[in-house]
Amino acid sequence: MGNSKSGAVSKEILEDLKLNTKFSETEIVQWYENFKKQCPTGRISKEEFQTIYSKFFPECEANSYAQHVFRSFDQNDDGTLDFKEYIVALHLTSTGKTDRKLEWAFSLFDVDKNGYITKSEVTEICTAIFKLIPKDDVDNLADDENTPEKRADKLWHFFEKGDNDRVAEGEFIQGVMENEGAIRLIQYEPGK
Repeated sequence: MGNSKSGAVSKEILEDLKLNTKFSETEIVQWYENFKKQCPTGRISKEEFQTIYSKFFPECEANSYAQHVFRSFDQNDDGTLDFKEYIVALHLTSTGKTDRKLEWAFSLFDVDKNGYITKSEVTEICTAIFKLIPKDDVDNLADDENTPEKRADKLWHFFEKGDNDRVAEGEFIQGVMENEGAIRLIQYEPGK
């Protein structure tokens, strides 16, 4: 990888991440050191990712959602996340621009990776999101979104599509951006 010393992030990856994220060189190096401590092989498997992810939602069933998140982050489909994929994912979900976050959200909903989402894929992701929501929070949701199916129906309605239609990435981004409540429907943020 062009490393001059073992255990250091390569110059190529460092330069690429500096260009494509908002992280500084110092931050990237610190992230890399922590990544190597947690993942000495330099890769995170889906199972390891699920274990890490479930720590954020200890009272809930996070595995199905974590699988979808992992799939959306695994850009080269090799079944693992390397440091670059990990940092790009971290950037997109924490500091990225809204349109880039929505591009990521589209990849999350595009379960079969065919470039389109269907109502059944929306329902699948909404079901996974619901497994993250504590029962007390579900009880406080509006009647038209207090089940995965109702939430999927409400979200699908924003795209003005029939049950058997497909939504392309641009339509997804436009539909979410034009409908204030849609962003809330495609995610779960504890405490909100």
